[in-house]
Amino acid sequence: MGMLNRRSLAKTVDSVNEAFFFKRRIPIGEKKDIAEWIAGRQGTKLSYAKMFAPTEYDMKHGIRVFTGERIISGAALRHVLGEETCRTLLQLKVRKADVQGALDRAEQGMLKRLNSSREWFYKSGIFCCGTCTASVWRHLAAGGLDNGRRRIAVGMKALKKYRDGEGRWGRFPFYYTLLALSEIDTAVAKKEKQYAAPLLEKFLKRKKAKSKYHERRRIVVEQILGQI
Repeated sequence: MGMLNRRSLAKTVDSVNEAFFFKRRIPIGEKKDIAEWIAGRQGTKLSYAKMFAPTEYDMKHGIRVFTGERIISGAALRHVLGEETCRTLLQLKVRKADVQGALDRAEQGMLKRLNSSREWFYKSGIFCCGTCTASVWRHLAAGGLDNGRRRIAVGMKALKKYRDGEGRWGRFPFYYTLLALSEIDTAVAKKEKQYAAPLLEKFLKRKKAKSKYHERRRIVVEQILGQI
């Protein structure tokens, strides 16, 4: 079965993310088919900030981020999936005018939203909830939007403030945040990885569960520990 699921943008994005995560080759033709279908969802009904719209199936059933945390809030679902879809197109690197045009418009729409929020850029470093914020970091880390290093630096300072003293960060979904951190190579991010390390080592000692999300989490945990 191919990666393109016309019923669900979330499932399509997850399949592409999985291929890149496990370094599996995606045929050029399949990349083009996926990218062109995604491009057609830019700025349509249900899109957040003119990014890429979830399908009716996604809205009805909710989605999970790559590490398994569930999102059922409509606004968060639309935003997070929009960020993840932009990131997916950046990874696919399909150099077709309609695809690049859709990605450019999506990024400009999100930049307008980011830049209108002085609280995000200059003060708190948080955009909406913890899940939404981590999705922005993932998008930035993939080379999207603008001022990536500065925006991430502000975000990492904010993340530190949410430490709960036990290896987690309050309002932030733990494994999805770790996934974002695994893609950020800065000294400040490294300190947050070191903060979480004792909890991650405990995770690796647990009995392995049989689910794709547990396997993904295990690999993210191993990556983080390897980076510190």
